[in-house]
Amino acid sequence: MTATSKPTAVACKLVLLSLLFLVWQPSVWAAKLTVTYLRPDAAGDDRNRYPLKVLALALDRAKVEYELQPSKANMTQSRALTQMAQGVDIDVVWTMTSKEREEVLLPIRIPLEKGLLGWRIFFIQTKNAGKFAAIKSLDDLKQYEAGQGHDWPDTDILRASGLKVKGSPSYDSIFKMLEAGRFDYFPRSVIEIWDEAKSHPGMGLEIENTVVLQYPTAQYFFVNKKNTQLAGLIESGLQLALKDGSFDKLFLEQYGEDLKRANLKGRTHFLIGNPLLPAQTPLQDKRLWLSF
Repeated sequence: MTATSKPTAVACKLVLLSLLFLVWQPSVWAAKLTVTYLRPDAAGDDRNRYPLKVLALALDRAKVEYELQPSKANMTQSRALTQMAQGVDIDVVWTMTSKEREEVLLPIRIPLEKGLLGWRIFFIQTKNAGKFAAIKSLDDLKQYEAGQGHDWPDTDILRASGLKVKGSPSYDSIFKMLEAGRFDYFPRSVIEIWDEAKSHPGMGLEIENTVVLQYPTAQYFFVNKKNTQLAGLIESGLQLALKDGSFDKLFLEQYGEDLKRANLKGRTHFLIGNPLLPAQTPLQDKRLWLSF
């Protein structure tokens, strides 16, 4: 048998190494990953800004070529979650976790906002500031009615603690309903409320400065149950960002000043339970949460 009629052992090894090298080169084998997220509810809604930065950070750390694009249509959060569960239109949503959501979708259990989504201060009508400053107990707060999205987990959480809640079909309409006095206050996360105040001027509303309502919760990235590739990329990227400090750096750049303005330690603090919180929530991992 001649030397050229059968590959040598060395040649076989070289071919195998070349194939392995190509497999591990994303730029050679992987097309650009296009990730579609839920378009904001309304013009000027900045709530997507930080989660999009976190998503980009995660995919950067995962070393994948990607493009982020908004969904073609506006839709409610509940519709977006249903569409994503069916594998239609939406690839990723960031939203508050619940038992129901974790049953039908795949969560990446790293809180994007270090638990601060559950620290709530209120939009109120300016004329009612004195009434809220007089609140000293949860029973006092129960005299007033909150406004929330009808399909938000917060609605069920607040009601489970005996608080009165009026549901609204859309995010932007909640501000109009509060302006019209159809309820008394609109609880918002301490990391959302300041931007929202800027985007809803001239409505006779203000940020109440004496009370904070807290419940344990987390905002995660969610994907379709079958989309384990995207989930794996996001989770591995977030873990690397936590390890190298870039996650915390981005968080403080975005929300450091808002937390100072919120003055959480100087407020009357009410802690309520969250019956929707899944048992798998990583509450013991101190890297993932802020406390005051």
